[in-house]
Order: sequence, then C-alpha cells, then structure tokens
Amino acid sequence: MDAVAGALADPIRRSILLMLRNGGATAGWIAEQFAVSRPAVSRHLRVLREAKLVKDVASGREREYRLTLDSLEELEAFLSALRRPGAASAAAWEQRFDALETEVARVRKRRRAGQTKTRRTA
Repeated sequence: MDAVAGALADPIRRSILLMLRNGGATAGWIAEQFAVSRPAVSRHLRVLREAKLVKDVASGREREYRLTLDSLEELEAFLSALRRPGAASAAAWEQRFDALETEVARVRKRRRAGQTKTRRTA
C-alpha cells in the first residue's frame, strides 16, 4: 500500500494514470505530454510500474503502458475504513437485518399457505 500511496503522491504520475484510463499509450507519447525530460517521465513510469499501477508491453521499439488497478484495492479498503470507522461492523449488521427480513418473509409465506389450506378444508 505504501508504494501505491507514494506513486499517487506525485501530480505527474496522477496525470499519467488519468491519461491511461481510456487505453494504452506509448512511453514516447506520454513523455510528449509533459514539459519535463523523457528520462524524468521514464522514472515516473518506473515508479508506477513498481507500484503495479501500470504494466508495460513491448510494442516494437516502444513500450506501451496500460493501467492496472488491482493494487489499489488495499488502499481503497484503508481509505474506506478511515472515512467510516465501524463501517465493517455496520455492514455486518446490515447483512444480519437482511437475513432477518428474509426469514420473516418465509414465516409469513408459510403461515399464509397454512391458513389457505385450513380454509379450503373447513
């Protein structure tokens, strides 16, 4: 999670991620979008790659970078817990209430079915 948070801390790296959300791009094209040197952009791409936020694929002489978001899951879980302390327990209670509601519906259905049978036989 620390590598992901560190990678996201830089505005150029965040811009690169936003560029890649609609599809892959070559390192050359990405470098052209910034007023910093190509080696600087290359270092930013390396940080993103090491944090597993992007992957690179050889495409001839170029490297094409694509967004990968799996490594964000741990950070998202942390941020979610930070925003709503006790959210995990609230979710557990919500799940219990849903189960209770389902059981109440089953009992009502059984009772209605039993009353219908009793009326027919009477």
